[in-house]
Amino acid sequence: MSNEKTFKALVVEETNDGEFKKSIHERKVSDLPENDLLIEVHYSSLNYKDAMSATGNKRITRNYPHTPGIDAAGVVVSDKSGTFSAGQEVLVFGYDLGMDTAGGLGQIISIPADWAIECPKSLTLKEAMIYGTGGLTAALSVQKLEKMGAKPEDGPVAVTGATGGVGSISIAILSQLGYEVIAFSGKPEQSDYLKNLGASEVRHRDTINEIGSKPIGRELWANAIDTLGGDYLANLLKQTKAGGAVTSCGLAGGAEFSMTVMPFITRAVSLLGVDSVLIPLEDKKAIWQRVSTDMKLPDLEGYAEEITLEQTPEYLDRFISSKVVGRYVVNVRG
Repeated sequence: MSNEKTFKALVVEETNDGEFKKSIHERKVSDLPENDLLIEVHYSSLNYKDAMSATGNKRITRNYPHTPGIDAAGVVVSDKSGTFSAGQEVLVFGYDLGMDTAGGLGQIISIPADWAIECPKSLTLKEAMIYGTGGLTAALSVQKLEKMGAKPEDGPVAVTGATGGVGSISIAILSQLGYEVIAFSGKPEQSDYLKNLGASEVRHRDTINEIGSKPIGRELWANAIDTLGGDYLANLLKQTKAGGAVTSCGLAGGAEFSMTVMPFITRAVSLLGVDSVLIPLEDKKAIWQRVSTDMKLPDLEGYAEEITLEQTPEYLDRFISSKVVGRYVVNVRG
């Protein structure tokens, strides 16, 4: 592919007055970093981290102009490392993609070969992006609970941020595996949507915090998947049954929380961190095999809304204004 070939990409630019604007630009392959693997992106997806990058969050992206997109699914154009063949379908999640390396919201990306994995045969590129990093994080969260011994017969699993990307896929996977799920959301009008995903009960997220400053509360759920952090995470832990576990993968409700050690030393409750960015490539391949087999959801199209590259500025703003429902898959070439 010629270095002068042009392609479309979402570009975030910092203006002279310190604002950040999002627009679709024509870019050249020569604008991309020099790496071994060149990929023609077919689908991407939107995540909260993309929205933070698109609003100029310097903890996510240091240098602008920049193309966000921490997810990408596409076809190999060339690979100098010899790891992949031209025409091979591959997936990219995490590492530096979409952070300070031009990401999947561009029609072509250039990355190190060891950032990519082959797309499982039982998934299309679009299906893989319906999961995206949100779905990958959900699958990792469920798997971590399983490794701690979680079983459906133990009792319900609480899921916070239920209408978001991680929360919604978590509910669907848990339900498919036979778990009872209590969904917590700040959008009570989405109760029918959450029950259709598999939640047996929907509660307002603020009910988690009704325990207040008590060091420990009634045992209300066997395990939990938390996507919010802050007081929600602390109070989930206080109300988890003895021997249960809570996974943590988000901070929309705050990066800090305060509590006593009581749930840990009187009930042996476990707090489990979940990372989907820098996990070893072999672990990433393994979880994607599960996503494409026993964790594969039926009627995947119903879990996401497909949008075009041109619509991404508007949809990224939804994350900042807390108007996200489910997953958004981007048809980058559509």
